[in-house]
Amino acid sequence: MIQTAVFGFGNIGGGVVDVIEGNQSEIVKRIPEGMAVKYVLDIRDFPDSPYRDRVVHDIDIILNDPEIRVVCETMGGKEPAFTFTKRALERGISVCSSNKELVEAHGAELLEIARKNHCSYLFEASVGGGIPLLRTLIESLSQERVTSILGILNGTTNFILSKMEAVGADYAQTLKEAQELGYAERNPTADVEGHDTGRKIAILSSLMTGKTVHYDDITVEGISAITSSDFDWAHRKGYTIKLLGRSARADSGLQVLTAPYLVPKTHPLAMVNDVFNGVFLHGNMVDDVMLYGRGAGKLPTGSAVVADMLEAAAHQGETVPVRWSNEVLTPLPKSQNADRYCVRVPSANRADAERALEGMVEEVWSNEDDHEFVCATKRIEAGELEARLNQLGDSVSRIRILA
Repeated sequence: MIQTAVFGFGNIGGGVVDVIEGNQSEIVKRIPEGMAVKYVLDIRDFPDSPYRDRVVHDIDIILNDPEIRVVCETMGGKEPAFTFTKRALERGISVCSSNKELVEAHGAELLEIARKNHCSYLFEASVGGGIPLLRTLIESLSQERVTSILGILNGTTNFILSKMEAVGADYAQTLKEAQELGYAERNPTADVEGHDTGRKIAILSSLMTGKTVHYDDITVEGISAITSSDFDWAHRKGYTIKLLGRSARADSGLQVLTAPYLVPKTHPLAMVNDVFNGVFLHGNMVDDVMLYGRGAGKLPTGSAVVADMLEAAAHQGETVPVRWSNEVLTPLPKSQNADRYCVRVPSANRADAERALEGMVEEVWSNEDDHEFVCATKRIEAGELEARLNQLGDSVSRIRILA
């Protein structure tokens, strides 16, 4: 029996234990000797848990047990997760993580420590929950030059936008409902302001390029400014609105951003609703590949962690290869990211808007009966668009259009 330990017995850590305990008949098909959770590391006690006898508070109990060769880290945050992960890897113990914040900040460093100590650092569950996204990118598409990644990577924001669209509710009302249902945290900033999606697209960009793309270097915008009027115009022109993480190779450099987009209703991502995630990968030979599923949740995410644990257990004494170096690749600055835009201003400002956007209006969407002047621009760099629109002040609204 492969003996393992869980660092952090929260929602995801509990899911990991439930998957190992509940799916043993499937696990032995991959690891014939089976897998068991010997320890659960947490600062709390769990007197009502069926696993209470496995709870320990001292990491050295785990690190000094020669039976432990694989652990999972589901603690969240950078510390003490980084220190605990590093210590385990230095002992030759493989670590499998769901911690996107840690992976984004220290992924390349931890992978190098794992290589030096003949063990593995795996983190499938850090992006896309139960969707086998990273394994597809790392293994199934290893023969491809992946040129772009585009996806809905946060279930909370997708639920909010889907609900706003379905019932015509405003953002604040829908956020409150998401919090009541447990889809949004009491402090929802990480989700609704795009930080969660931003960290995930940074990880995906690093894996796509094999270099380190830092979250702090990418453009991040959230959904808190989206209104029911945005959806009215989207519907009128055959679009919906989604918060997308986007990474694309271009002649000018790597474009990486997280932002709301008008998505054509004919696009497969337009049909990804509620708390689900969907991701498009584009390879130079295979063309488009789409993955869809639950991007979060106790059991889907726990299942992805266990998949990594089985992979690491099957390669004890070896390193499961992940191509990601410490070399930093800085994406294009926000000002150079180019997109089409939907621009809206009050009708009284139409003349000023037309002058500001001279030569860049591709299509006028509004008519004389509307209270707004609304147009779709040609593809334009964000810096140039902002310079053109500065004279309009706060009266202008803009949202990117997925081309």
